[in-house]
Amino acid sequence: MFHHVMDDTPETTELPEGGDAPHDAGLDDAPPPVVRLRLWLETRDGMFFGTGRGMLLEAVDRYGSLKKAAEHLGMSYRAAWGKIKKTEKVLGVLLIEQAGSRKGGHRLTPGGRLLMEKFRVWFDAVEASAVEKARELFPWPCLSFTESSRRERGRPGASGRADESDES
Repeated sequence: MFHHVMDDTPETTELPEGGDAPHDAGLDDAPPPVVRLRLWLETRDGMFFGTGRGMLLEAVDRYGSLKKAAEHLGMSYRAAWGKIKKTEKVLGVLLIEQAGSRKGGHRLTPGGRLLMEKFRVWFDAVEASAVEKARELFPWPCLSFTESSRRERGRPGASGRADESDES
């Protein structure tokens, strides 16, 4: 978090008429910057749910398996299991459960689904607000991570996978 301590007068830089970025900004040929956020919720016991855990629950939901979800996100099964168990302990709610037999994979519990969905709504709202403010303040077009991912997937040779290595 940044705090302005010198005085209360906001410093603004006027853009040329039309609102275009000045040519000396050095960004004429650069790709548009991407707004990236890391959001999490914590208690006195520390962080218990964030973007990474939200992605983990989404992947469990998509693949029906904690192992496949962990592989998709580039993490070990043990790390994924530990993150889920820590959150379940702090919340006192199960997030995933076995689907059928021991080899039947995993599925989200109603509590896990609710947490995943509510976190996604919160994240999307915060991201939209951050992108809007960035576009208002900076003299170049800023993209959301989702917009950037869509552009990347459209490029030849692009994998479209997110580099999400946070520990949430």
